[in-house]
Amino acid sequence: VVAEGQNVSVNGAAVPEGRPYLHKGLGVTWPGDWVAVASSLGVQVAWDRHLAVTVTAEPELRGGTWGLCGTYTDDPADDFMRPDGDIAAFAATFGNAWKVP
Repeated sequence: VVAEGQNVSVNGAAVPEGRPYLHKGLGVTWPGDWVAVASSLGVQVAWDRHLAVTVTAEPELRGGTWGLCGTYTDDPADDFMRPDGDIAAFAATFGNAWKVP
C-alpha cells in the first residue's frame, strides 16, 4: 500500500477515495478524513493524510511484535529495543537502528 498526498494505491492500482477496498485479507477504508489499512494479520494503520499516523495491533499480538512500533508488552523498559536485542538510550538511536538501505 502506498499513500501519497490524497492518493492511495495497492500494488500500483489506485484505490478511489471513499470507496472501500478488500482483497486477500487487506482492507482500505476511509473513516472521516482518515484512510485506514487493515490486514488479516491483526494490524491496522490509519493516516490523517497529513502528519498523524496510528498503528493498532490486536490483543493476540501482545508480546509478539518488535520494530519501530515496539514490543507491545506494556513495559516501557523495552520500548526502544533495537534489532540486536539491546535497548537504545535515546529515541534517535532507536530509530536509526531500524533504518534499512
